[in-house]
Amino acid sequence: MSVQQRYGAGHRILISGGAGFVPSHVVDALITRGCSVVAIDNFITGARENVAHLADEPLFTLIEADVTEGLPAHPALAERFDAILHMASPASPTDFAKLPIEILKVGSQGTMALLDRAVADAARFLMASTSEAYGDPMVHPQPESYWGNVNPIGIRSVYDESKRFSEAATMAYHRFHGLSTGIVRIFNTYGPRMRPDDGRAIPTFISQALSGAPITVHGTGEQTRSITYVDDLVRGILLLLDSDETGPINCGTEHELTMVELAELIVRLCDSDSTIDLVPRTADDPEKRRPDLTLARKLLGYEPQVGPEEGLKRTIEFFKA
Repeated sequence: MSVQQRYGAGHRILISGGAGFVPSHVVDALITRGCSVVAIDNFITGARENVAHLADEPLFTLIEADVTEGLPAHPALAERFDAILHMASPASPTDFAKLPIEILKVGSQGTMALLDRAVADAARFLMASTSEAYGDPMVHPQPESYWGNVNPIGIRSVYDESKRFSEAATMAYHRFHGLSTGIVRIFNTYGPRMRPDDGRAIPTFISQALSGAPITVHGTGEQTRSITYVDDLVRGILLLLDSDETGPINCGTEHELTMVELAELIVRLCDSDSTIDLVPRTADDPEKRRPDLTLARKLLGYEPQVGPEEGLKRTIEFFKA
């Protein structure tokens, strides 16, 4: 199975959260194709430096605005878009406690505003969802057919439920309006442009290892995650965008590591003397996380290419710089 590139020179793409970690890499990939890209971001977790290299790029426009308040009056938003990617949302565990209302709003009001614009423009709409839709899964690995095991009122629920609502809204617009939509469920992703203090394991472990501080691993450290280098994720997102598939479709890798194994690997790659300290585990922290990639392979021809060691080396170099 192979998907032919649909979006390139002459196409206009709108990306919410475009200055964020993953979305900024998607922006780069689309501009490389020749697309005209408009990124909208309110910078509560996004960073201008993630797109600063595009300041003089004629194909790129950055708008500071909050999509939960609707799209602002701006010349770059006056023309029709061919595709809209909704990628805005704080996404790290520390954000869940600090920005719960913002997360709920961007997953509900922001999603609806962008879906309405997609209908008006007859644009393809791609919703960036999450493996958190599966919660603490009782099925392993997680196929898209699994409905999940989610605590709807727990500390993580603001993110889990906002993404699950976004998926429901996207499918409602697809069924009711006949809108071309795609839902990608993103598994744990890492790479350059991550925030060092965003609370996720990889940037935390790298920052600690480079400074020689103890690596703080939650619980017993036997819980697992499957880690995906950002380039692999971006390729999967663009395959879904170019296709006619609705999804949801998982995007990630099968490189499953325990948190202790991940910490030990990062310590080795950083040539660090850091020790590993076990600290209390956070509430509702999933025990296992690995995507079933059967649909991604069958429908999109997706195959991850960057292994953990190579991806982590690149990420460590970014953090050193």
